[in-house]
Amino acid sequence: MNQLVFFLEERSAREMLKNFLSRILPELDNITVRYVVFEGKQDLERQLGRKLRGWRVPDTRFVVMRDKDQADCTEVKCRLVGICRDAGKPDVLVRIPCYELESWYLGDLNAVEQGLQIPGLARQQERAKYRSPDRIANPVQELRRLTNERYQKIAGSRAIGLHLSPDANRSHSFTVFVSGLQRLVQSGAGG
Repeated sequence: MNQLVFFLEERSAREMLKNFLSRILPELDNITVRYVVFEGKQDLERQLGRKLRGWRVPDTRFVVMRDKDQADCTEVKCRLVGICRDAGKPDVLVRIPCYELESWYLGDLNAVEQGLQIPGLARQQERAKYRSPDRIANPVQELRRLTNERYQKIAGSRAIGLHLSPDANRSHSFTVFVSGLQRLVQSGAGG
């Protein structure tokens, strides 16, 4: 693999990934990473097939990330996998943060504490609601409340991404994303 392309619903995901990926994927030293950011989930779903069909760079692997929000996770993933398959790219890695990207941050309050410089925040991780952050229905509001409005989507994602732990995160959807991404990169490393 020469290139890894992320199709993302929003800029905050790009900012997090730019600071997180090199820490979990040493193989990226030899791979070009590109981010295609859409104007929300509808725009992503509307343009994804065309973008995949039009991609002409050989030895490219693709990752699609779209928040679950209030939709059914299985339906969202099936729809995105279908778009990829219909575009001739059946091996695209599709991952759905449940409910939103901020669920991943709530799964690692140590990263939030370090990124936003809020001493003592990590102690909140032992509270019941933060042990299973994928169940928090509105993680953006929860994260803003928890940080006294210091969390802002773009700057916060950039700062928190520097500190996210691939091993200590309590978000199941984050763990699935990391393991899938590592498998994708390792399987394409020779090609």
